[in-house]
Amino acid sequence: MELWVILAITAAAAQTIRFAIQKVLAGVALSPAATTWARFLWSAPVVIVIMTAYIAVTPATLPNVKPSFWPYALSGGATQILATICTVTLFKRRSFAVGITFKKTEVMLTALAGFVILGDLLDPLGAAFIALGFIGVMLLSKAPEGGGIFNKSAAIGLLSGIFFALSAIGYRGAVLAIDSADTFLVAGLTLAFVATAQALALGLWLVLREPGQISETLKGWRKSSLVGVFSLIGSWCWFAAFSLQNAAYVFAVGQIELIFSLAMGVLFFREKTSPRELLGMGLLTISITTVTLIGST
Repeated sequence: MELWVILAITAAAAQTIRFAIQKVLAGVALSPAATTWARFLWSAPVVIVIMTAYIAVTPATLPNVKPSFWPYALSGGATQILATICTVTLFKRRSFAVGITFKKTEVMLTALAGFVILGDLLDPLGAAFIALGFIGVMLLSKAPEGGGIFNKSAAIGLLSGIFFALSAIGYRGAVLAIDSADTFLVAGLTLAFVATAQALALGLWLVLREPGQISETLKGWRKSSLVGVFSLIGSWCWFAAFSLQNAAYVFAVGQIELIFSLAMGVLFFREKTSPRELLGMGLLTISITTVTLIGST
């Protein structure tokens, strides 16, 4: 098994655990923004220490960084914050597995954005599976409380997919802007910069808009620090995989997160998944994976 495949699977597993902890935190005293801030608060200093030690004790040196790194990294970090807030917000309204599935529309939305914005043409088979994915989204979009498929939960879920897609594009551009063949170094330096910028930016937001949430986050440091740990593992693996392989292939393997999330929802949150939701997740998984593979050929 190739290294990038192992990294993608590891990233998906770590991300599932991190989102599960964030769902728990969001269900108690923390707001979606504070729950999101927790992942950056603890991971930023840890990755800085790791990278400082790595450069100090190995022959690795700071590589040349192209100017394009900064806008790519900052845009990726900003859209990741928005995407995570949307996902955590969705966890309060829908089941864990459905929330993760909505997030996974990022692949389908990337294909659609390429067609609308860049004029990328889709072959008939690709268009057909995008349509299949839309059917899956509609099946997932019917809120438990009623109100049809066009509801706030659906909008939040699709928005999270859009932001995660933009974030992935930003991070892919950032790691490619670092001139180094050292996968660990490239991923670590990118993560160190992005996580620090995210912690500072979202921390300032909380100071100005939700000051009480900072103390609540620090008070629950045992759980919130776990968010940082698994966020660090997941992000490092995603960045490393992006530096080794086309993001489309990485996304294809990352769809295993849907299986992880369904198991997490059933085993730990005691959630019951309806036949309609299972069908929707199944159709969307087929659509996302197929569109990703078609786009990679």
